[in-house]
Amino acid sequence: MAERRVDVAAARFDSATLATNKVLKNTYMLLGMTLAFSAITAGVSMALNLPAIMALVFSLIGFGLLFVVQRMADSSKGLPAIFAFTGFMGASLGPLLNAYLAMPGGASLVTQSLAGTAFIFFGLSAYALQSKRDFSFMSGFLFAGLIVAVVAMIANIFLGIPALSLTISAAVVMIMSGLILLDTSRIINGGETNYIRATVGLYLSIYNIFIHLLSLLGVLGGDD
Repeated sequence: MAERRVDVAAARFDSATLATNKVLKNTYMLLGMTLAFSAITAGVSMALNLPAIMALVFSLIGFGLLFVVQRMADSSKGLPAIFAFTGFMGASLGPLLNAYLAMPGGASLVTQSLAGTAFIFFGLSAYALQSKRDFSFMSGFLFAGLIVAVVAMIANIFLGIPALSLTISAAVVMIMSGLILLDTSRIINGGETNYIRATVGLYLSIYNIFIHLLSLLGVLGGDD
């Protein structure tokens, strides 16, 4: 009887592990595809030399599609929805990247930001996968920090304080880094079983780390 219980427990564990590995594999595969698609739409946006206002328009459309993705994540319609979302988010980067590339040393800043974002993502993901720690204890702190950062960004639109902008960018990079740990640990520990939602979370963290790291490097580089 005891051996049968052990066998059942082992079977359940193996089944849970296989399910988790499948979600993880599908998440990273979809994440890679959506990041590549975003790069393509960003390149098209740059080639068309769209005005800065289009970055705001594309971002608003993208965030509208974010809610569509969340609603359709459990159906086959979730895949075209997430590609539409990441496509518009990528296109919104075009005017920003053109502005930085027009600056002296701008190409170097963009390259450094890409490299820094990749280093942060792969480093934190590897740590979460290796340690298998549960980082759910960070969720409350990260959510509160995110709200404060958003409020500060809105306030700084009217205040226009450079030092506050720098602080916000640094805070956002830290918060998004924490969210990478949290989201990855949720996948590993079975807290997130939908690979489309998991992909959206990681994509937004990478997106925000890139643009705010670019902002930080732009300010620090401009002081040289």
